[in-house]
Amino acid sequence: MKPGVAVALTACAGGLVAMQAPINSKLGKAVGTFAAASISFLIGTAILLAITAVSGAEVKLSGASGLAWYYFTGGLLGAAYVTTVLVSVRTLGAGGVTAATIAGQLSTAVVLDRVGAFGLAQKPITIGRLVGVALLAAGVFLVVRE
Repeated sequence: MKPGVAVALTACAGGLVAMQAPINSKLGKAVGTFAAASISFLIGTAILLAITAVSGAEVKLSGASGLAWYYFTGGLLGAAYVTTVLVSVRTLGAGGVTAATIAGQLSTAVVLDRVGAFGLAQKPITIGRLVGVALLAAGVFLVVRE
């Protein structure tokens, strides 16, 4: 995939994430916070199972047996995110939640890149990266202040 296409697709997915918080929040007000998070994950799981079945892609569960335990925490991390933003969007709004999410993602990603976590290639923490993180932090402040 070409980098421009990857950026465009990822930006579109980011737009979907911005929609997810207020949608789940409204559902949470109707059915309860944890029930809404559960419904969100149940529907997502059903769709992913259908996509996997329709794609005809080979499923190699035996390949997972040699992985470290932390490679199985993706669902836990997703559940923590969905549940948190389901509640925090009521205070921060969609823009605030999205800004804080991206700032948290970038800050953590810079550290993960630096240490080469989870098989990533190590990348130094540069002035440019620090300025990028600082600008995002400033952006969060500007978006959430009232």
